[in-house]
Amino acid sequence: MSKILVLPGDGIGNEIMAEAAKLFTAIEQVFGFQCEFERGLIGGIAVDETGTPLPDQTVELAKQADAVLLGAVGGPKWDNLERHLRPERGLLGMRSALGLFANLRPAILFPQLAAASTLKEEIVAGLDILIIRELTGGIYFGEPRGERKENGKRIGFNTMVYGEDEIVRILEAGFEAARKRGGRLCSVDKANVLDVSGLWREVAIEMGEKNPDVELSHMYVDNAAMQLVRAPKQFDVMVTGNLFGDILSDCAAMLTGSIGMLPSASLNEAGAGMYEPVHGSAPDIAGTDQANPLATLLSMAMMFRHSLSRADIGDAIETAVSSVLDQGLRTGDIFTDGTQKVGTVQMGDAVVAALQGAG
Repeated sequence: MSKILVLPGDGIGNEIMAEAAKLFTAIEQVFGFQCEFERGLIGGIAVDETGTPLPDQTVELAKQADAVLLGAVGGPKWDNLERHLRPERGLLGMRSALGLFANLRPAILFPQLAAASTLKEEIVAGLDILIIRELTGGIYFGEPRGERKENGKRIGFNTMVYGEDEIVRILEAGFEAARKRGGRLCSVDKANVLDVSGLWREVAIEMGEKNPDVELSHMYVDNAAMQLVRAPKQFDVMVTGNLFGDILSDCAAMLTGSIGMLPSASLNEAGAGMYEPVHGSAPDIAGTDQANPLATLLSMAMMFRHSLSRADIGDAIETAVSSVLDQGLRTGDIFTDGTQKVGTVQMGDAVVAALQGAG
């Protein structure tokens, strides 16, 4: 029996996790796949209840689990806390504790949502990109970091640093993913300015020579951002560092019509992972039945595919989501004229019904 740690977190986290729970029940009924669940605290609610954004108990439960399903962390309630107590530090701490070095963010446009994208349909129709972001290194974790005063003025500083082994590891994930898809890998850096990116590109070129079956290209991050909105379908798999991946993956999210549609997987070398929707905690709509649960349910599909070795269940979840979109059901973030606006609960119920009907 697989062990799943559920971390609702803050804001809309509890609402979207409630829909995930219903889908887990349906999966057990249809496929006979049983999971053992634990719940833990992370983010702002963990600060409120334990004084830290990542309690030791949560880390221990995560290390014992086969996969972690996370809702969202953060909100204005905690914005003025000291930096080490902010909810986002819990998320960074979990990535570090579990060694979650590879963040997979697919940007796939369901054909039913082409009209919901802010770009012209002919630009985004058929979009299917995978962005692989290095997650445990780079400027988010580099030392030294902090604030100091010089001549009475405050200075903030961070260090972007990557070791060769870290670069090789994430590029290997990129080559492997490209090999299973369209065979094209674009490595994104800023080698014309940053020394760390110069090393990144050197290593990428060396690895490209060892992986001749994958077409390797290189692009500066500023050009990559422009190309994502100019001609996004030129990309198959993109691989990049922590900071650049954070920015580019959110940029790609809007190509699909809504950030509420994008799942993600963060994997370690053993194949265990943490799965979460790309969207944030959306405190402004928390408790109002407006949140889109589909990114969470699609994150579950990635979980079954990557950590639980049940690609068939992952496929079934994605098919159920597509079926619901075919029915014209839309939460507010993807609503367009001619479709039916529904709330969080109704959307989750529809996906469950579609899965059960197909089974």
